[in-house]
Amino acid sequence: MRNQLQAYEEKTLLQSLNWQDWLYALLVAVGAVFALMQYAHHMDTYEIGFLFGAAALLSYLGWQWKSMAKLVLAVALISLFSISLYDGNQARATQAFLLKFLISSQSAIMWMNVLFVLAMLTYWFAMLKRSDFAGKVATALTWSATLFGFVGLMVRWYESYLIAPDVGHIPVSNLYEVFVLFCLITALLYLHYEKKLNTKQLGGFVLLVINAAVGFILWYTFDRQAHNIQPLVPALQSYWMKIHVPANFVGYGAFSLAAMVASAYLLASKGILATRLPSLLVMDDLMYKSIAVGFAFFTIATILGAMWAAEAWGGYWSWDPKETWALIVWLNYAAWLHLRMVKGLRGSILAWWALIGLLITSFAFLGVNMFLSGLHSYGTL
Repeated sequence: MRNQLQAYEEKTLLQSLNWQDWLYALLVAVGAVFALMQYAHHMDTYEIGFLFGAAALLSYLGWQWKSMAKLVLAVALISLFSISLYDGNQARATQAFLLKFLISSQSAIMWMNVLFVLAMLTYWFAMLKRSDFAGKVATALTWSATLFGFVGLMVRWYESYLIAPDVGHIPVSNLYEVFVLFCLITALLYLHYEKKLNTKQLGGFVLLVINAAVGFILWYTFDRQAHNIQPLVPALQSYWMKIHVPANFVGYGAFSLAAMVASAYLLASKGILATRLPSLLVMDDLMYKSIAVGFAFFTIATILGAMWAAEAWGGYWSWDPKETWALIVWLNYAAWLHLRMVKGLRGSILAWWALIGLLITSFAFLGVNMFLSGLHSYGTL
C-alpha cells in the first residue's frame, strides 16, 4: 500500500510538469555537461558527483519554485556572457565597459549591495504607506540584488582560475565571500516564504540583517581590501568545502530570518505596527519553519564538518572554538524546537529566544574569528 501511495505521489509530481519544466531541466543538465567538458581536469570523482547532484537539485527546486528556475537561467546566461568578455585575460575587468561597471565579480557584488539597500527602504515605505505597488517593487529589487550577487560569485569563481589554475576555487573560502553568500541565501529564504505566506510586510525587517552584512562587505572591501582573491590555505583545498560551507550558511540564513521575524512579532505583540504586520499566528509559523529548516541544514553541515575534520586533521572533533560554538548553536535551536514541538510553547518567550539566538549565531559565525583562535582561523579580520 505504501509503495502504491509513493508511486501515485511521484506520478502526480511528474504529471504536473509542463514542457517548460522539462526544457529547464534539460538546460541545467546541458550546463552541467558543458562545465564538465570545460573543467574536468580540475575535478576529481567526488566533485563530478557534486556537479551533477547540484544540477539535479537545481532542477527540482526550479520545478517546485518557478522563480528559482528563472533566477538560475538568468545567472547562467549573464555569467557566461561576462566570462566571454574576459577572453581569458583578467585585465579586461578594468578595460571592458560592461565588466568594469556592471558584471565583473566586484561590480556585480557592488550592485548587489546597492539593490539590497534600495529594497530595504522600499519595503519599509511599502509597509508604512500600505502600498501594494511599492511592495512589488521591493520584491523585484530583492530578486535583482540576488541575481547580481550570484553573478558576482560565479564570475569570481572564473576569475580565480584566471589568476592561476592552482589558485582557482569555489568562492566560499573567506569572510568576504561567505558574507556575500549569507546575503543571498537569507534573501532567497525570505523570498520563498514571502511568496508562500504573503508576508511582504516583513521584508523591511529581514532586509535589516541582510544590510548589516552588506555594511560589513563594504567595510571589508574598502577598509581592508579583502575583496581580492587569495589562494586557499592547504586545509581548505578539499571537496568538502563545496558542501559544508553552503549547508552551514543555509542554517545561518534561516536562523537570521527567524530572528528578524521574531523582532516584528515582539513589536506586533505590543501593539506596535500591529495593523501593518502579518498576524501573530503567521509570524509564529514562519519563525518555526525558518528555525526547523536552519536546524536541519546546520545539523548536516556539522556532520559534514566532522567528516572533513577527520580527513584533514585525523579526528572528528577537537573542541576547537569554532566547533564548540557550533555545538552551542545546535543545542540552542534543538532546545527551541523541543519546547515548541513537544511542550507546545508559543508566543513572546520563543520570539525573544529566536532573537537572542541571533546573537549566539553571530558570535559563532563572526565573533570566534575576531576573538578566538584555533584550527578554523581562516577568516580573520
